[in-house]
Amino acid sequence: MGGEWGQSAICPESAQEWAIQVGQHLLDMDLGAITKYSALHAKPNGLILQYGTAGFRTKAEHLDHVMFRMGLLAVLRSKQTKSTIGVMVTASHNPEEDNGVKLVDPLGEMLAPSWEEHATCLANAEEQDMQRVLIDISEKEAVNLQQDAFVVIGRDTRPSSEKLSQSVIDGVTVLGGQFHDYGLLTTPQLHYMVYCRNTGGRYGKATIEGYYQKLSKAFVELTKQASCSGDEYRSLKVDCANGIGALKLREMEHYFSQGLSVQLFNDGSKGKLNHLCGADFVKSHQKPPQGMEIKSNERCCSFDGDADRIVYYYHDADGHFHLIDGDKIATLISSFLKELLVEIGESLNIGVVQTAYANGSSTRYLEEVMKVPVYCTKTGVKHLHHKAQEFDIGVYFEANGHGTALFSTAVEMKIKQSAEQLEDKKRKAAKMLENIIDLFNQAAGDAISDMLVIEAILALKGLTVQQWDALYTDLPNRQLKVQVADRRVISTTNAERQAVTPPGLQEAINDLVKKYKLSRAFVRPSGTEDVVRVYAEADSQESADHLAHEVSLAVFQLAGGIGERPQPGF
Repeated sequence: MGGEWGQSAICPESAQEWAIQVGQHLLDMDLGAITKYSALHAKPNGLILQYGTAGFRTKAEHLDHVMFRMGLLAVLRSKQTKSTIGVMVTASHNPEEDNGVKLVDPLGEMLAPSWEEHATCLANAEEQDMQRVLIDISEKEAVNLQQDAFVVIGRDTRPSSEKLSQSVIDGVTVLGGQFHDYGLLTTPQLHYMVYCRNTGGRYGKATIEGYYQKLSKAFVELTKQASCSGDEYRSLKVDCANGIGALKLREMEHYFSQGLSVQLFNDGSKGKLNHLCGADFVKSHQKPPQGMEIKSNERCCSFDGDADRIVYYYHDADGHFHLIDGDKIATLISSFLKELLVEIGESLNIGVVQTAYANGSSTRYLEEVMKVPVYCTKTGVKHLHHKAQEFDIGVYFEANGHGTALFSTAVEMKIKQSAEQLEDKKRKAAKMLENIIDLFNQAAGDAISDMLVIEAILALKGLTVQQWDALYTDLPNRQLKVQVADRRVISTTNAERQAVTPPGLQEAINDLVKKYKLSRAFVRPSGTEDVVRVYAEADSQESADHLAHEVSLAVFQLAGGIGERPQPGF
């Protein structure tokens, strides 16, 4: 199952004919069985959930009905796209008692926006409306209910995940879908499996060994070419957030051990998932995770709970903590790719995609020093991924460490040819690029894949972690939240960098920014709560703090702030 299926949906001759088809196909949708099973996965009264960028996430005990219904929805989506669809049971960097679910579309990308709405609708439907909602979705999306369906399922290590993934399987089977349960996987590994299955194995083998072998082979080939053989470059401390990343890295490490030795911390043997550890903790608290001793200048990194984000860090000789976030990872990667292209003599268009949260110094370094064009999109991985697809080579990372690089099919073919046909140095560079392409998980941001890419680049360039960090110095910045009665009063434009409403707010921000050197500031409504997020950066921490506070006051006054007025001091 899950070979190369087309993307076309059926187009009935007329609405009337379609109505007859739906009538007939309702027999294919065993409504009696759906009703019976649905009662076994009953929805708690009054619970309303929203499918967002991260799918559904909430306390695990509230999710049984959602899982069952996402199994149903995955079958409909599979029938409509004539492709394999993925369902991942995880709540990423949330606390251990939470869980969540997200669907993965045919090329390993996030679920299409119109289907996010169907997901929300189906998850919130009352028991007696379930049949109607399923029929509605099938009609709206012209789903041919006689089409075969195939769904692949993965889950993280949370105590609740196994039972919840069984509920997904119930939903898949009651609608007659076939499935493969991969069991424990990182989120990006499930994205990879979906991508492999829908490209007829062209992208890779849709097994866990296939994943390990593809990435490790590329990594080992690359590190063989590194001139520095000193062991100091070759060991890395990895904080696995007490999550699935530890399990999978442990299974994988013998595949690449000749190129890198990894020391795992917070491997799940005693600590709690994401508690005082993981990429999110390290980034927001600007300190190392618990349970990891760091000597000065040792390279360390942290994954998040489902291993789709990574950040690096080290202590300098004076014991100061230095974080290397997604901006600096994107800079290292895109600079290296640009150098290889120059070496090969290919003028391909390479672009880096950031959000408004990217540090101004990274943008300046990329544009002015590396001469790589930078584009800004709205916050959220799907916006970045979509924009990155517009280039021959698109690199995107959020500051939180989620990102990857995408290569167009034409580029992949061109580089393969160059690796076979060019001479000497050019050929070597093309071979390197060919391996780097294989090392990236192009379906999604992937902590394991990104870690190996970074380690290969540092080894090939002979860079220490401090030298990497020193590419540029981050501008001091500050992020604040302002409580408001209704976050919808704030609307933005220009990739969230300018406020359109309320009137007068952007003018006030412009006037405040003028007071400080190298400064910028923007505000945007939170996607999840009634708060407005404020970001400010300037040439000193003191200036960034002042600017953030003054912008917060402007938001409070002009956008209906509630509670206490924002106070200076942090």
